[in-house]
Amino acid sequence: MIQQFFTLPQARQRMRQGPLCPYIDEYAALLCEQGYSRQSARRQIRWLADLSQWLQRQGLHVEEINSQRIASYLQYRRRRWCPLCGEHLILKRFLALLRSKGLLPQEAPLMKNARQRAEEDFERYLSQERGLSRVTLLNYLPIVRRFLVERFGQKPLRFNQLRVHDITGYVQRHAHDLCPKRAGLMVAALRSFLRYLHHQGRIATDMAAAVPGVAAWRLSTLPKFLPIDQVQRVLEGCDRKTPRGWRDYAILMLLARLGLRAGEVVALTLDDIRWDTGEIAVQGKGRRQSRLPLPQEVGRALADYLQKGRPPCSSRRLFIRDRAPRQGFANSEAVSTLVRRALERAGVSSVSTGAHLFRHSLATHMLRQGASLADIGDLLRHRGINTTAIYAKVDLEALRTLAQPWPGGIR
Repeated sequence: MIQQFFTLPQARQRMRQGPLCPYIDEYAALLCEQGYSRQSARRQIRWLADLSQWLQRQGLHVEEINSQRIASYLQYRRRRWCPLCGEHLILKRFLALLRSKGLLPQEAPLMKNARQRAEEDFERYLSQERGLSRVTLLNYLPIVRRFLVERFGQKPLRFNQLRVHDITGYVQRHAHDLCPKRAGLMVAALRSFLRYLHHQGRIATDMAAAVPGVAAWRLSTLPKFLPIDQVQRVLEGCDRKTPRGWRDYAILMLLARLGLRAGEVVALTLDDIRWDTGEIAVQGKGRRQSRLPLPQEVGRALADYLQKGRPPCSSRRLFIRDRAPRQGFANSEAVSTLVRRALERAGVSSVSTGAHLFRHSLATHMLRQGASLADIGDLLRHRGINTTAIYAKVDLEALRTLAQPWPGGIR
């Protein structure tokens, strides 16, 4: 594999010196699989070859690599050259390869402090006992972490010292800085944590009721949406002559035609597309599985992406990063960023630039075409009609028929 990156025999010979030589070839194959450029792969292989030669000069074998010796090598390199950008990631990937072969012991777990252990226990409770989704955990845990840091700082966690004013004061300090939805999320997270503490016997009284509610008037705002012609302009703005363009177009079609959430797009796998039945399986909120019909134009966009845009890789995720390492998106923020760039590329300005903008636009367009709120709720997979009811406010023609005449008429 090394010969693909180094053509000169002398260079290949230098890359094959030292105790790491048998494994550098395998690492090079991993770089190819993950889509690293030739220049990046050469740089990483040279770095590992230098480490291998240093180990040889020290008379060390692979099994004798440890954190102290790695630190010594890094000091040696810095005395000779400037640090290589990303060298710690190179080292992390290569050591993981050696550990997978049983050549090095698994990393010892880091010693966690009391706050970190409390967070992990709470996370385990939410996941295993309450069965909450990963998205909910990612929303709750930072809120609880911030509360614990503010209340206890570096002091021991004495939960029996928690008082009502600690809880109400925290909510009052932070609620004003958050939108109603995020403030409500803060309240829900704190109540859940306090119930957990009571359930575990760490506080004598269930203090969840002490968390003050935050006013969040339902249906108080209009959903942000794009007119149908602007949605089409955003779709047409994708450059469907490049792999990235095919990928972006397929993602935008799922958002615009099926109303998928950003997290649902990220979680899609190759197995979720049922070509034989013309359906797509979606894992929604609360781990609910749904099957949606696959419109022809959406199916064509996905097929084009799989044939022309998706890079070869071992990941089963449907949508893959267009840069190394070739793997699925880390989180839904990647889809939101893609949407923002697509809007900028098409010259479409909007107050909202997140992926949900297309979900709102689809619902608004369906309503104006005569679809019922129940039909819209079914497509968007809402749990109740109240969630869908907000779209009734954007049907201006229907609202005009309900408007009462002004007393005395217009003068």
